Amino acid sequence: MSRVLRIGAVVVALACMFGLGWIIAKTGVGQAVPIESLTELERDFTERMQNVVLVGHFTIEGRETSGGSPERYEISRVAKVGDDRWRFDVHMVYGSVDATLPVVVPIVWAGDTPMVTITDFTIPTLGTFTARVFFYDDRYGGSWQHGQYGGLMYGQIEPLE
Repeated sequence: MSRVLRIGAVVVALACMFGLGWIIAKTGVGQAVPIESLTELERDFTERMQNVVLVGHFTIEGRETSGGSPERYEISRVAKVGDDRWRFDVHMVYGSVDATLPVVVPIVWAGDTPMVTITDFTIPTLGTFTARVFFYDDRYGGSWQHGQYGGLMYGQIEPLE
């Protein structure tokens, strides 16, 4: 009987590893495109977005806030993981959630400007979002929607101390 249990445990472990491997491959969390295969704009973006913090504000439609509410996103690394998929290794504080997550999102290029474009995109522990956020020079800006709430976001891209 113990042999049957051991074989069963091995089968379950293999199934779990297969499932985890499938999730990693599907989300692109594990692998990055080799830097030498990136275009010059993509390479500049990955270099510029290493160990930075987005410091700015966000607004909520229908609420009067002078200048918006403060926001802060620490980004340790950004890496291309697919044709238009990029992984942001980001530390976020949102409400009662304080987490560091690898977030894989699509980026489209408007000329020389990268822009995150997500629609009904679920971030584990945070919820579902729709957003368009562009990065240019040392600034970012865009719009966001989370359930019934939405608004604008904007700020500076600064080195992470």
